[in-house]
Amino acid sequence: MTESSTFEVNTVLVPVDGSEESTQAVEYAVAIAEKYGADVHALYVLGEQVVTGIESGVVDEAEVLDETDSFFQGISEVAANRGVELSTSTVYGFSTMRKTQHPGSVILDTAEDIDADFIVIPREPLSGEPGEILEKAAEYVLLYASQPVLSV
Repeated sequence: MTESSTFEVNTVLVPVDGSEESTQAVEYAVAIAEKYGADVHALYVLGEQVVTGIESGVVDEAEVLDETDSFFQGISEVAANRGVELSTSTVYGFSTMRKTQHPGSVILDTAEDIDADFIVIPREPLSGEPGEILEKAAEYVLLYASQPVLSV
């Protein structure tokens, strides 16, 4: 393999939703980042019921923020133990104002925004749990991502 054809990874994007599957995806993302000397960005994608609840005032946004922060604290230990830098953000996976905003599109938009070189996405079973929204997004990301994608 020549120098010009070496595979380079600087940023690994891992969408999460607080599920066990997304925690496992973080472990894969950290392992890839460790191998390539890259950083990991964890993107917490909020589901439709949560977003609608926040927008209508039924769901307390501060409680959602506490839950996402708690999840981020847990995964930050995974990254720190392997010497990998971890950044985080949270995004609404749905919008009542934009028809084209859905979990798959926000993941790919974020990948472009942060210049991600690799995506690790959990492939959850279709359980119907309101918090687990990445099961359908995985299909979309696998079909339309311009980066290599590992679905776990």
